[in-house]
Amino acid sequence: MQHAKPLPAYLVERYHDWSETTYLEKKDLMHKLADEGQHPPAMVIACCDSRVHATSIFGVDQGDFFLHRNIANLVPPYEPDGGAHGTSAAIEYAVTALGVRRLIVMGHSKCGGVQGCLDMCSGHAPQLEEQTSFVGRWMDALRPGYERVKHLERGPDQSLALEKVGVLVSLENLMGFPFVAERVEAGNLSLHGLWFDIRDGAVECYNAETDQFEVV
Repeated sequence: MQHAKPLPAYLVERYHDWSETTYLEKKDLMHKLADEGQHPPAMVIACCDSRVHATSIFGVDQGDFFLHRNIANLVPPYEPDGGAHGTSAAIEYAVTALGVRRLIVMGHSKCGGVQGCLDMCSGHAPQLEEQTSFVGRWMDALRPGYERVKHLERGPDQSLALEKVGVLVSLENLMGFPFVAERVEAGNLSLHGLWFDIRDGAVECYNAETDQFEVV
């Protein structure tokens, strides 16, 4: 591929630092994972945002999380239409092949994808309305969430509300996947909704009994 370039020097240097320190410390674990395969107990659906690292936040190691990231940590509706659905494929693999016991959706503060949805749905981002916009069409999955917060004054409070509502929309959509719903109802799989505050480092978990996100 003629357009592919070598890695920049700083990444090569960081790789060598990792291979000579962290990898050596975890060499036995890496060999075990390579030889025995992965058996993660949980799948985390998180945002692509470079400021959010679920593995660091929870201090887990390789093999602990089956991690999928996309714009605004969304789970789209169940649509078995024969198309290419990356997030749905990751969920199917995690549940039916790996047998994870927990599905965790983790939203976060200052989410650019959520803000894009607010702008689009309120008529402030016509470029996202174009059918050629991958971001816009992806954020269509969050339009039902916008309907729940559109009565709020435009600004930080509305953004925060949609970040958390977006997590709930994704949890609701997860239950639309038959292989998820069957396992949840059988008690073999649990769903969890989290929201991470980038500035303060706080994690909030959705409590279905109180219908609130509560600091863990």
